[in-house]
Amino acid sequence: MDQRQNFLIPDYQEDEDEQLAEIYLSVLWQSGLLAVAYYNSGDCSIHFMPDTPETELLRLLSRDGDADDRSRAEIFLFPRMDFALQTCKQRIIMGNFSSLPSNLSDSEKILHLSSIIPFDCPLMVCTLGGLLKYIDRHRIGIQLEDSNVGVPILSLRKYVMTDIVDMDQDTFSVLQIFKSEAHPSAYKMSSSVKEGLSLFGLLNRCQSKWGESSMRLWFMRPTCCHAELKSRLDAIEFFMAPRNQETTESLQGCLKRIKNIPLILKRMTLSSTKVSDWQVLYKTVYNAVCIGDICRTLPKTVALFSCISSAFNSDLHYIASVISKVVDFEESVTLKCFCIKPFVDPVVDDKKRRLQGLSDFLTEIARKELETLDNKIPSCSVIYMPLLGYLLSIERLPSMQESGDFEIEGLEFMFLSKDRAHYKSARTRELDAMLGDLHCDIRDHETMIMHQLQTLILEKSAVLHDVTEYAGQLDALLALAVAARENGYARPCYTQNNSITIREGRHPLMVFCSGTFVPNSAETAEKEKRIKILTGPNSCGKSVYLKQVGLIVFMALIGSYVPASYAEIGPIDGIFTRLQTRESVTLGLSTFMIDLNQVARAVNNATANSLVLVDEFGKGTNTVDGLSLLAAVLRHWISQGSSCPHIFLSTNFHSLIQLKILPEDPLVHYQTFEWCLDGEDLIFFYQLKDGVSEVSQAARVAAMAGMPEEIIRRGVEVSDLFRKGQAIHCLNQAAKEEKLEKCQKLVSGFLDLDLDDPQTDLQRYLCDQVLPFSSVL
Repeated sequence: MDQRQNFLIPDYQEDEDEQLAEIYLSVLWQSGLLAVAYYNSGDCSIHFMPDTPETELLRLLSRDGDADDRSRAEIFLFPRMDFALQTCKQRIIMGNFSSLPSNLSDSEKILHLSSIIPFDCPLMVCTLGGLLKYIDRHRIGIQLEDSNVGVPILSLRKYVMTDIVDMDQDTFSVLQIFKSEAHPSAYKMSSSVKEGLSLFGLLNRCQSKWGESSMRLWFMRPTCCHAELKSRLDAIEFFMAPRNQETTESLQGCLKRIKNIPLILKRMTLSSTKVSDWQVLYKTVYNAVCIGDICRTLPKTVALFSCISSAFNSDLHYIASVISKVVDFEESVTLKCFCIKPFVDPVVDDKKRRLQGLSDFLTEIARKELETLDNKIPSCSVIYMPLLGYLLSIERLPSMQESGDFEIEGLEFMFLSKDRAHYKSARTRELDAMLGDLHCDIRDHETMIMHQLQTLILEKSAVLHDVTEYAGQLDALLALAVAARENGYARPCYTQNNSITIREGRHPLMVFCSGTFVPNSAETAEKEKRIKILTGPNSCGKSVYLKQVGLIVFMALIGSYVPASYAEIGPIDGIFTRLQTRESVTLGLSTFMIDLNQVARAVNNATANSLVLVDEFGKGTNTVDGLSLLAAVLRHWISQGSSCPHIFLSTNFHSLIQLKILPEDPLVHYQTFEWCLDGEDLIFFYQLKDGVSEVSQAARVAAMAGMPEEIIRRGVEVSDLFRKGQAIHCLNQAAKEEKLEKCQKLVSGFLDLDLDDPQTDLQRYLCDQVLPFSSVL
């Protein structure tokens, strides 16, 4: 069940003028994700952080500060209705933000806000909406002003956690880092999904649930911390070495048996463990011990091996040993309840011995009882039933029909079951007093021992949580190593120089979707070639190349080997994309508005260390407007000089180059893809080279796509006329002129009618003259 916590924290910080500025922090926690927004009354600014996995932020929020009592935070919990998604989204859209131009229409305001606020992060939207309601309700900083004065909000600023690379949901989607597909099973009635063709699906070779969770967390939070990335790559390099293949397989075999430890611990705290839980826990701990022993033999230069060696300590051996010595798994499975081994508890052993010898003893008691019964009763037995005790069981006689027929002298009738009558006798009552309820006593003692064992394990639960964390990391690294070895990936290098170098890079997904794949390189420097402008015909490989660069950089930022012969990546703090258009139902944005919106996010948020991928920007509007906007954006980035981000951009606006709209600058680098004509056939080589392509070859590409020849011919004709600035005439001009002449004749005839003449039959005129002509039109 999802957990959700909503609270606002007003805090105080002191500025240089000894004035206190109030900080109001809104936090939303749900389904393992956290979103944060806060209002600073000192500069009237709102800061927001997109949805983020919970671990780091929870640690930050739970950290005890050194502030005095005056600056200690106050925490207020608010109802969930204050954080409803649609309500909060509407509250943001209708908000009074001073930083927005005052003359914006509603649609323009939505567009402007969407370029700043990632509305595809629902938790962040709810958090920000709740914060706006709180500061407006409490009139923060304007308590003495008129009621028509709103709380001033001078700026909206996005921020991310330290060392986390900034990426929005669109980037994850268009790069196919994750891709959910409907599950094909016809038996699944719910909305079950599976991972489709994606980078995560390609690299996920994990053996355990925790490995998959760790890998997904790394994918959701790519990092620019070189120390962390180097640590992961060192482990992958070790596992890829042929001499370590046996070690790799041994670790993977152990990781398969690492099960859901947190669930078992939760059941222990609730005293609701099952027999299967004890089996699973023992196998998990045993295999964790094996993983720890293996890692102690491995080089400590790999940080993860050192962490596991120290974390998988003697407490694991203690847990495995005490479970092995106490729990009798074979008897527990047979009896379907918790059972202990012999010599664990003398009282239980004594009761079990008495219970084991009870069968022969009860047989003797039954023989004596039979001697005292009527000769009509052929046999009897003494049985034990919990809560009822010992009973004399007699087969139902033919004469036993009415309730009175079951009465036997010296016996007390109890009940009838399966044609056997059950009685209490003097001897069975003696057995009750002498032996008692052995079964229940044994169960009670074993249950008490189980609770004691649970307490011992829960006291050592810290090591089990370490097993979950480190086993997940180890599993994820093993999975990345297996994928890298199978696909021939190379280890990336990291440099402090603000540059990107990729040699013979390959798209990790496209290589599986095409028969052959042509590798291509990419290179940017600190002061030159930072803006790559790609031209070439449609289908020549521009979009694939852009995604290829993005995926290789992304893989390097999660600490994975990459599909290239060599890769050197500088400090990357964000990846921004405009690689595809999509319809936005929730905000009502048109395709071109989304096009602008995505580029606006890159312009607003990209830094010198960011990677920006732009594909066919401006194609959602007319050529002049699209070209103008594209040129304006590029000129903005060129003007930034060495602060310009790494930009890879593809376009079919050849006028951008032909008209020399952009200034000559070492930052700009023009590239295209090789192609040639073989007669009328267009052949692509998919090889990147320096230069430009001034023709789109749209007609030949359309023909390759199966477009009818007559449509292509007409398209070429219109294109030539448009390019020459000549008038574009209708195909059937003679027929058009003839039809126009008939229309003029019809109108003239109608105007000549004398409607005041009683002899004029207007209805007949319409039927004979107008209707036949309208059918021709």
